[in-house]
Amino acid sequence: MEITIDHLTDGAARAEGVAVIIDVFRAYSFECWALARGAARVYPVARLEEALALKAAHPDWLLAGERHGRPGEGFDYGNSPAQLERADLTGRTLVHTTSAGTQGIEAAVHAERILAASLVNAAATARYLTRLGAARVSLVCMGFENTRPTEEDTLCAQYIRALLLGEPRDPAAAIPQLREGPGRRFFLPEHQSFAPERDFTLCTEIDAFPFALEVRRDETGRRRTVRVDA
Repeated sequence: MEITIDHLTDGAARAEGVAVIIDVFRAYSFECWALARGAARVYPVARLEEALALKAAHPDWLLAGERHGRPGEGFDYGNSPAQLERADLTGRTLVHTTSAGTQGIEAAVHAERILAASLVNAAATARYLTRLGAARVSLVCMGFENTRPTEEDTLCAQYIRALLLGEPRDPAAAIPQLREGPGRRFFLPEHQSFAPERDFTLCTEIDAFPFALEVRRDETGRRRTVRVDA
């Protein structure tokens, strides 16, 4: 198995084989929570205009996500897993647009398959990749607002790579460092309305979910994130 680690949308554009788009804080932690709370469909969308148009065309769909960390006007949810922790999304459809994670999906035009991952489903993602028998895996870290690499996404990529190669690695040991580094923003009083402290905990619960996320086309050709038990 050939495994590469790359970053941002440029890295996603270079991805070949199976692309794993990684966004720990918070896009793919959020999508794991959405599917775990019963969402029937999650549509990851890169362009804000497209997301708003889908919401206008389907008022019963839920619009979630962020720009610069904050939900936009008319959004039902932000990008906060804490908002979903006790939500009942049974049967609901979500449109999800973010500054980083969903941009990577659109950019991965050369990939044969696309998965989405974070620390909360990293081991399940590795198990699914093994089951697929992937010859080439491109781990793409989307970083902070798709502007610079981040420790949490790189940690997740390194953990998945270690699992695929059968190498020992304990990502839990790095969580305190994340708390004092890129995770500090979740502890700022002025961020609690859109990026609460609870998000840090929910995004760093390593292997909390036993499923991978695969991006597939639905019957209309639109990209949809699907839960794959692994």
